[in-house]
Amino acid sequence: MKLIYKMLMVIGIFAFTSACTSFELDLLENPNAVAPENASLNDLYNNIQLTFRNVFAGAQGSTGGAARMYHVGGGTYENFATPETFDGLWINAYSNLFPDVEALEAISEGQNFNIHTGSAKIFKAYTLLTLVDIFGDVPLSEALQGTDVISPSTDPGSSVYDAALSLLDEAIAELDGTNAASPRYEGFYGGDNDNWIKAANSIKLKAALNKGDAGAINSLVSGGNIIDEASEDFQFNYGSQRNNPNSRHPFYNSHYEQGDGAYMSNYYMWLLAGDKVDLNDMPIIDPRIRYYFYRKVDDAEGQDLTTYGCHYSVEPVQSAKPAHWEATSPNVPYCVIPNSGYSGRDHLNPQGIPPDGNIRTSYGLYPGGGQFDDDEFDDTRQLGTTGGMGQGIWPILISPMVDLMRAEAALTLGTNDDARELLEKGMRASIAKAVSFESLVPGTMGSSVTLRDGSEGTIKELFGTNDEDIDNYVEKVLAIYDAADADGKLDLVAKEMMIASWGNGLEAYNLYRRTGKPNNMQPALEAAFGQFPRTFLYPAINVTRNASVSQKELGDNTFWMDSSIDLY
Repeated sequence: MKLIYKMLMVIGIFAFTSACTSFELDLLENPNAVAPENASLNDLYNNIQLTFRNVFAGAQGSTGGAARMYHVGGGTYENFATPETFDGLWINAYSNLFPDVEALEAISEGQNFNIHTGSAKIFKAYTLLTLVDIFGDVPLSEALQGTDVISPSTDPGSSVYDAALSLLDEAIAELDGTNAASPRYEGFYGGDNDNWIKAANSIKLKAALNKGDAGAINSLVSGGNIIDEASEDFQFNYGSQRNNPNSRHPFYNSHYEQGDGAYMSNYYMWLLAGDKVDLNDMPIIDPRIRYYFYRKVDDAEGQDLTTYGCHYSVEPVQSAKPAHWEATSPNVPYCVIPNSGYSGRDHLNPQGIPPDGNIRTSYGLYPGGGQFDDDEFDDTRQLGTTGGMGQGIWPILISPMVDLMRAEAALTLGTNDDARELLEKGMRASIAKAVSFESLVPGTMGSSVTLRDGSEGTIKELFGTNDEDIDNYVEKVLAIYDAADADGKLDLVAKEMMIASWGNGLEAYNLYRRTGKPNNMQPALEAAFGQFPRTFLYPAINVTRNASVSQKELGDNTFWMDSSIDLY
């Protein structure tokens, strides 16, 4: 009976998104369900991949909002982080992904499908770690028991972490040296078992960093079998098809169809546009900025007053900046980033939505497959006909992130790595990753233009990033690092990790909770902003339908967090 219960979700294997309108913990046997012997292994595996994509997307958004990677409104954290925030993530994990993985294991038992089952275990392990990172204690030992356990109780987060790490070890053992056939479609590594093993080890490394386990990190690094170059990046790849189904990146769908799109986070844009200054007090413009964001206007401060929602003023006057910012973030701009054209929203801005779709900064070329910012200042709402056509990625765990995690561990845990060396490697890898997306818009990058000052050249020559730009940026950042004290060094590594993680809000959230950095994180607009979500509330769908679970508090820590770190 349990196996048939696990197979219920196989019916929807061709759906491109895994959506449920209800989540019943007491599902009974379904006489119309696909029987295990009739299920297609490859179709089931394909559904697992797509569900895992949905798990990641559901996990990284609101967590990234708490970490200021993305803008969130509401005025207070209680208004932003509600019990309904993660209903979709919970459904996708417990009702879709986990049963499908168990069904896959049952179907393939005794057969040589190690790449299918090994990689599926990696998806499950990553999801278990993510659930603990976001919520703390979650169900595991009593979960997925069908009618035997209708209301599964929670397990300690540390136990779930241990189970996930054991699952990764199982996956590595299955994948190591296997000659199994690749899945018919495998959208991460094309069936390369060696890269899957590197992904598993790198997930173990990020878990060890959260736990503060220097020995585990040293062992993984010395083993040499972790992600350390772009060809090994663990990422989900989107397509460019607009309809039937829409395979484009959510960032692209948000800003390049008809809607106004989500607001960019002013703080996050400022990290690239104005936060760093060199040793001569000159601003350092990040070479990734034209790849990450697309400006619709060149002057974000001189627009019609009806387009602003600054909260403390009618227009973006920096003197109206909230007084409580002075203690932590005196240099962070208010409302818009001056003299730049970048127009987003401040953290937890509670204002209504003005008619500002024509000036909002959009997601750029990386990682969502949008437009490269070439100073054309076009409206991106063009029915999905411009830029990289949405052929972007979710950067789940990519080489620059691994490099910078190792740099952080060297500074905070005293691992055997050289933090400065890995800071440089991570910066260069991150910039190269963004620049590689130029391949999506060759027509744009190769087009010739003449600027107002008479300069002529291609878009790539005039606005793109070249080796000299990269060297100049890296040298200036390393000079800041060399001149900084221990706290300043960690702050700089944290900022580079935040920037390199663009598109992965979960790792930005984990970073902030591990370190309390960046030091100058933009506060909420209102001084009374409520309780920062040290972990998020259990999903409403879990609390209301599970008699064994009581709602938790936003101030609760997950097991690996340091309660003394101030988060705001």
